[in-house]
Amino acid sequence: MTDGAPEKTPLEERLIELIKLKGPITIADYMTDALGHPHEGYYMQASPIGAEGDFTTAPEISQVFGELIGLWLVEAWNQMGSPSDFNLIEFGPGRGVLMEDALRAARVRPAFAKAAQLWLLESSGRLRLEQQKRLKATEVKPLWADEYADIPPAPALIVANEFFDCLPIRQFERIKSGWRERLVGLDEKGDGLAFTLGRTPPPPDYNLPDLSETQEGDVFEISFEAKKFVADICVTLKEQGGYALIIDYGHMERGFGDTFQAVRDHKYWPPLASPGRADLTAHVDFDRLASAAIEAGVAAHGPVTQGRFLDRLGLALRVEALCKGRDQEKADEIRAGAARIASPAAMGEIFKVLCLSAPDLPAPAGFET
Repeated sequence: MTDGAPEKTPLEERLIELIKLKGPITIADYMTDALGHPHEGYYMQASPIGAEGDFTTAPEISQVFGELIGLWLVEAWNQMGSPSDFNLIEFGPGRGVLMEDALRAARVRPAFAKAAQLWLLESSGRLRLEQQKRLKATEVKPLWADEYADIPPAPALIVANEFFDCLPIRQFERIKSGWRERLVGLDEKGDGLAFTLGRTPPPPDYNLPDLSETQEGDVFEISFEAKKFVADICVTLKEQGGYALIIDYGHMERGFGDTFQAVRDHKYWPPLASPGRADLTAHVDFDRLASAAIEAGVAAHGPVTQGRFLDRLGLALRVEALCKGRDQEKADEIRAGAARIASPAAMGEIFKVLCLSAPDLPAPAGFET
């Protein structure tokens, strides 16, 4: 936790010197360094998740979230034909809470755990240690990968909860003469970071919206990194079979707007202040993800809101089962956590769920028409 005041970080000083030497950098490059720099990156220095961190996630709020995901995974495995060997992959597993709860719920089918090889895509050594401690008693022993390409090919079930929102984005602003990229440069004094605009139009192959569809001041965001992850997932699903479940906050239809933001101590934070000391995210463009998957020959189901998805998986029944035999205080706590992850006024509406699947597989649970 911090006192809430911005401080100049070693990474900020490094970035200032880099910009003085080579000129402004893209927001994507800034995010990559601020989050993942080997020594000064946000995820390399702290345990950011939970009440003592900077933000919390649905699995940390309610165990029901991970349990329902676990039951969903078992059903998806059944729909795949219950392969005797498959990869169970989680992108950005945080402290391992979601997977711990999911594997506990998956005990309803003991054959599921016997067939699974658990892979955790995680670059933070600190978080890997937490995951190792949390998952040491589970039936499936995890392996870790730095890159998706490090995971050997096999039929796959993939879960990515609050992963895509942390992938680097590029921003483009519509000015009178056309599009210009929004960059990170220096402020007027030259000793701090500030947003600036590139001087030349971006390349045509970026496929930015036609100028006739826009107006001056519009901001358009693209994550080339997200598109690459979807492309890699699609290769797995087409060649090996399986499902990929993507859960995150974002919008169902692409549009305009600046969603680049930072969070520190559970509060919004200026995104260019104290890089390496705050979490950086942007809203996920689910329409773009689904379109990229369909173009790659993979089926896309949804997106649906997180609240609707959890309701369809039996949220209310699971909550009441957990409350049975508990004292009133504990039952109220369980119900409050479930309401927070599913209520439209909390996480239920802003968070969306998209599922990608091999084209020959049926629609998974939660995505019934």
